[in-house]
Amino acid sequence: MGGTEAIRSGKDGRGGLGNVLSGIVVAIGFALFLGGFVWGAFVYRPYTVPTDSMMPTVRPGDRVLAQRIDGGEVRRGDVVIFTDSMWSDLPMVKRVVGVGGDTVKCCGAGGELTVNGTPLDEPYADTSRPDSGLAMPPGQAPPPGTPFEVTVPEENLFLLGDRRAASLDSRAHLQEAGQGTVPRSAVSARVDALAWPSVTMLERPRTYAALPGGISGHGPLRLQMTAVVAGAALVVLGAAYGPLVRILGRGRRERAGAS
Repeated sequence: MGGTEAIRSGKDGRGGLGNVLSGIVVAIGFALFLGGFVWGAFVYRPYTVPTDSMMPTVRPGDRVLAQRIDGGEVRRGDVVIFTDSMWSDLPMVKRVVGVGGDTVKCCGAGGELTVNGTPLDEPYADTSRPDSGLAMPPGQAPPPGTPFEVTVPEENLFLLGDRRAASLDSRAHLQEAGQGTVPRSAVSARVDALAWPSVTMLERPRTYAALPGGISGHGPLRLQMTAVVAGAALVVLGAAYGPLVRILGRGRRERAGAS
């Protein structure tokens, strides 16, 4: 009788191979889930955008996920987090428009910003002039369309906010050493995605793709999120396997007894 019960237990998944496989699935799921989080924490840092200078791309109070990178990895079009004592003692977020050797000019024949004579198509930028009653940051951001021409020193970056009328960026520091540019070494991270209110990948502007060096790719965030979601699903499925089999086995026994 005892032998019959042991065999039945092994067949209906309450022991033996079924439990072993269930445990393996849970272990794999837990490893994926935890590994995705740990990997994400190592590669990315959260950052809260403090001002409206990068609207409409990101808004004040938005939480973003920024990939920890070396300044040498920065490409045109990247939205980066940097700290430069000439600008502020706090981290700032701006978009890279020019890199070392570039000539950045405002404005071209059609009123566009140009890099090395190539007009930029900037659908991400708000170039409208502010209402007269709009509060401006201390120091006053240069009005959109204000003429300038800068040749970016090697290993430096020319940075602009997407909301040109409200951004104290490289244009506001043209009279300083480096003509408002900052060293690549000042960059600590590149914004890869918006994290709140929903996770949305930040697209790289295609207008920079034809320039030397092209545009950067996304970091491993999608793969990390896939690992977390897949791991959670495996943990739930593996943990539910045993109870589900017991419920199904009980139903079969009840039907067999009734017959």
